[in-house]
Amino acid sequence: MDKLKKKPVVSKEAVIPFVVITSLFALWGFANDITNPMVAAFGTVMEISTAKAALVQFAFYGGYATMAIPAALFVRKYSYKKGILFGLALYATGALLFFPAAKYEIFEFFLGSLYILTFGLAFLETTANPYILSMGDEKTATRRLNLAQAFNPIGSLLGMFVASKFVLTLLDSDIRNDAGELIFNTLSEAQKAVIRTHDLEIIRNPYLILGGVVILMFIIIAFTKMPKRKTYGKQNSAMDSFARLIKNVKYREGVLAQLFYVAAQIMCWTFIIQYANNLGISKATAQNYNIAAMAIFLSSRFISTYLMKYIDSRKLLTLFAVCAILSTSCVIWIEGVVGLYFLIATSAFMSLMFPTIYGIALDGLSEEDSKLGAAGLVMAIVGGALMPVLQGLIIDMETIGSFAAVNISFMLPCLCFLIIAIYGYRTWKIHTLQ
Repeated sequence: MDKLKKKPVVSKEAVIPFVVITSLFALWGFANDITNPMVAAFGTVMEISTAKAALVQFAFYGGYATMAIPAALFVRKYSYKKGILFGLALYATGALLFFPAAKYEIFEFFLGSLYILTFGLAFLETTANPYILSMGDEKTATRRLNLAQAFNPIGSLLGMFVASKFVLTLLDSDIRNDAGELIFNTLSEAQKAVIRTHDLEIIRNPYLILGGVVILMFIIIAFTKMPKRKTYGKQNSAMDSFARLIKNVKYREGVLAQLFYVAAQIMCWTFIIQYANNLGISKATAQNYNIAAMAIFLSSRFISTYLMKYIDSRKLLTLFAVCAILSTSCVIWIEGVVGLYFLIATSAFMSLMFPTIYGIALDGLSEEDSKLGAAGLVMAIVGGALMPVLQGLIIDMETIGSFAAVNISFMLPCLCFLIIAIYGYRTWKIHTLQ
């Protein structure tokens, strides 16, 4: 333990690359969390069901599943820097496609734009995460990734703030009467068409600005000297790496745990708005609860990174997963604003999960296997594409017995946290011994 404390989290020669690459974590955090509220926004302005609106998440996280393996193969053949630059180019393209999507007012066009945008995010995450792990001693790799990932929720907070102040509050389709009912639903088709054009332009604008920021980051990184990772001898084939990964039980279970973690995270953050709407709270006000959840998430990420100096990361993962099970159980069975508070509090326990599962799953792998292994863990983000649609179908039922369907729908993230707790326990008590 004393030796672990003395090891630098980031080696001296890697400080500048670490700072530059860490900035990307905030950049994709922004994209993630400006997009989550768009499920509710599109649902109203396009007059579609919650399940269909949740296809926003299907497109967004489906892009990760599609492009993660190609991204890993690209990085194996070329370099981390080229992988990052290609990812930024795809990211900017997807963001800028929001302009024609808003012009033609086609929901599927928005889905296609998000799909291409996340091709870029898949490249960035597949490249940046293992790159961060390699920037220092292997013993501090999980702490280093937790530190870098701590800047992800900073971008997320900014994305939530922009969604709240510059999107949701400006949507004419979300204006309610004194009884709390949407006025939009009572208007003629001609009136709705005018509001729809206005609101889709409001939704479009942050993505156009984001595209410009991504292009700027592309230029900065293109002219920044980044160290090349050295490869000694002949590279093994991708199939050899894949075969070794399939045989690695800790890695296989890590991919599964990551899939359920991302599913839980996206469900908890996406449907805070629906949970609050069920209590008569407007979308713009509900988004403030999302911001509070992210602030708790960010604070807890720094705290948990510090705790890892003294508590084994596997043990901490297990403890946090159990706490998340308890908090989501309260979300299900406690109605009213208290249940909403427990939903917000769940973010504290989610904070360390993604980077810790990531670090544990890749621990002990060679650099070549880590590149392909990282792709598998990024592909696991597809959990965020599948489960929210299922939760949306449950929410559309409105009531289940005497309970609000939106409350019961949180059984899904609760189940996800149970699977993560089992993985944490197995890596702590079983895989460590092996």
